[in-house]
Amino acid sequence: MGRIVAPYGVYGWLKVLPDTEVLDGLFDYDAWWIGKQDNWREVVVEQAKIHNDVLVVKLAGVDDRDQAFACKGLQVAVPRDALPVPDDNEYYWSDLIGLAVKNQQDIDFGYVTDVFETGANDVLVVKTGKENGNIERLIPFIDQVVIAVDVVAKTMLVDWDADF
Repeated sequence: MGRIVAPYGVYGWLKVLPDTEVLDGLFDYDAWWIGKQDNWREVVVEQAKIHNDVLVVKLAGVDDRDQAFACKGLQVAVPRDALPVPDDNEYYWSDLIGLAVKNQQDIDFGYVTDVFETGANDVLVVKTGKENGNIERLIPFIDQVVIAVDVVAKTMLVDWDADF
């Protein structure tokens, strides 16, 4: 849903760069979780506001710049059951991570390891394993390229040349 990018001031406030379509979309959720990989904790948002193109938040227990700096780089998430059900052909980024990707020529591209937004469209980061040369591909997540997504089968079919 977002990530903590920097401390803001000296009293424990944090800058949060949201991944939501609406800048203040994170404000709709009562429970926030912050962390990385398998190390997450629930936090209480005491205050929050929009500042330029980021969110500025004060979390309970983060009361000075040093504590805020320790949060830099952490991801912000909300409980899955708090999210609305996506429309047809819409996906949460977390649903795309880990999908096996092949092109129309049945060439295995590896797995989606990350998704990021460029302004024009979302981009999939797809990586092969060491056995296949550790190739990383950046594939635009647009209708012209992504042919099929099957979240249940954990697969994605793309119209993308293996040489890109």
